Amino acid sequence: MASPDPVVEAIFDAVAATAPEIRAALPGRRVKSGTDNPSGESVMAGDLYADELLGDALTAVDGVGSFVSEEREAAVDAGGAVGSGDGDAYAVAIDPLDGSSNLRSNNAMGTVVGVYDAPLPATGRDLVAAGYVLYGPITTMVVADDSGVREEVVEADDGSVSRSVVEDDLRLPDDPLVYGFGGRVPDWPDAFTAFAREIEDELKLRYGGAMVGDVNQVLTYGGIFAYPALVDAPEGKLRLSFEANPIAYIVEQAGGAATDGDTDILDIEPEGVHDRVPLYVGNGELVDRLETALD
Repeated sequence: MASPDPVVEAIFDAVAATAPEIRAALPGRRVKSGTDNPSGESVMAGDLYADELLGDALTAVDGVGSFVSEEREAAVDAGGAVGSGDGDAYAVAIDPLDGSSNLRSNNAMGTVVGVYDAPLPATGRDLVAAGYVLYGPITTMVVADDSGVREEVVEADDGSVSRSVVEDDLRLPDDPLVYGFGGRVPDWPDAFTAFAREIEDELKLRYGGAMVGDVNQVLTYGGIFAYPALVDAPEGKLRLSFEANPIAYIVEQAGGAATDGDTDILDIEPEGVHDRVPLYVGNGELVDRLETALD
């Protein structure tokens, strides 16, 4: 196995270091900030806090050339030529607090990270690593690179933060158990509704309103997650650079598949950093069935 990329490791060290601070700050930041993000969505106070904390931590990493966030219109130049071909610097894209609408109801949420060896916007094929932090009953971090996928527990003790690997070769189980589909059922296209009716007879529903939590269920138990194209929003809800690409990379490295209903997510050519895309990820057989159903 190849040695870990030291810059990628430094990036995830920085993400892990922020996790206890983000978690500790959430109780006082469960209200709307009064601002909207570049996608026109209302931003929670927790979103802004996580964005600022992660922005400061990641732009300080030697080897990060730019930082792009779901909460910011444009990239932050952190120095270094991203994607110059000599490994000079990476671009890091984040969703600082995925599922922040769950703050009010105190349900799961997390942070999504994509590390690109190309200036953004870029395709998922330019990812060298991706991961997410899940703020559940415990704080875990899933990290994927070209060597595979691992799950870690992040803990803070006496001012220091540790990363402990609990699964060093995370793979999707062969026998899927769960599914989670976003969006309002009346807004689903007929073909997706028919597919959902089939799946609900085979698998158990697990949907919590935060993509990282729902995808983590799929990685743990096998199955399929979707935020589909909607009748009034054919582009779906999730952002390609910050959410769909990193999650697709993780799931594919874990032996699964990811699609927008027609094309592998990682092959989609973006026009802008805030592009949206439908997302369907999980066990390959289920994703294949989904593509056939939508054809």
